Amino acid sequence: MATKATIYKVTIQIADIDRGVYADHAVTIARHPSETDERLLIRLLAFALNAPADTDHGPLEFAKDMWDPDEPSLWQKDYTGDIVHWIEVGQPDERRLLRMAARVGRVSVYSYDSSTPIWWSALAPQLTRLRNLTVWQIPAAQSATLAALAQRTMELNVTVQDGTIWIGDSHRSLEVSPQRLHAAPRPA
Repeated sequence: MATKATIYKVTIQIADIDRGVYADHAVTIARHPSETDERLLIRLLAFALNAPADTDHGPLEFAKDMWDPDEPSLWQKDYTGDIVHWIEVGQPDERRLLRMAARVGRVSVYSYDSSTPIWWSALAPQLTRLRNLTVWQIPAAQSATLAALAQRTMELNVTVQDGTIWIGDSHRSLEVSPQRLHAAPRPA
């Protein structure tokens, strides 16, 4: 019998001063049996950093990336079903990123492994021409500390100011300083 997903209930309070986004989100997220607490928290962080100020172009949602290879970690679809923003967590391959960049408005990648510089240096020559791709590196030591926040029921506060992120619960707060490896122009 296959191991089932573990369900997490999360309340995220977002104060993104850099983007002017202030919102509370109650989300239910399924953790694949092979997913680590660290990856789960990176997905939640990606959600907080990309949650739209309004849902005029559709809400940001968790997708089934670990269950379905044709889906990302998160995506934002407009009300016609078209994908507005495709978000990957980890180190997707070059073909996947090229294919998605040709199909959707924005593609973002959040890599958190210590091998990120090696992965990106191999892909950068082919991908830096993509004007709708943004690639972030979450420092490995910082992403590893995020795993300590994982609980079946979480209340997280995420504050973003001047490119620095503070994420925490009622017991602790952690600083995360993502490094932008490649930047697409910011949407208007």
